[in-house]
Amino acid sequence: MGKEVERKFLVSGNAWRHLAEAEIRIRQFYVAAQSGRTVRIRISDGHSAKLTLKFGDRARERDEFEYPIPLAEAEELMAFAIGRVIEKTRHHVRYRGYLYEVDVFGGLLSGLVVAELETPQNVPDEMLPDWLGREVTGEQRFYNASLALGGIPEIAA
Repeated sequence: MGKEVERKFLVSGNAWRHLAEAEIRIRQFYVAAQSGRTVRIRISDGHSAKLTLKFGDRARERDEFEYPIPLAEAEELMAFAIGRVIEKTRHHVRYRGYLYEVDVFGGLLSGLVVAELETPQNVPDEMLPDWLGREVTGEQRFYNASLALGGIPEIAA
């Protein structure tokens, strides 16, 4: 079992782009979701897939189990998706020794850009990059399950 400890931020501007080290095209969807638990399938770059189980409803920390699954099975499971299939491009951006995952959403969620910082440390505000906007940790409407199952949040940093 792994612990996922993360903070989420809206992203303002494009100053992060020149720092991007990697770019991953992601399609992800949920086959089960209820308060405090989700079952997600993620296909990365059309080449690999993972099944992820998340448990907990604390804003910054949840239990996470992740397993590789055959790509063909992931694509077949898409027929059982609840809500919308999320399309996004994930960029790995390092800043002051921390890895930020910046997700640029496509489709109905175009215009939404969210950065995640996974670290058990409490990073002081002065150590955060200027291109981060408002922190949305704990705001359910910005979590991927909510983006797949619910409405589209007003996008404002």
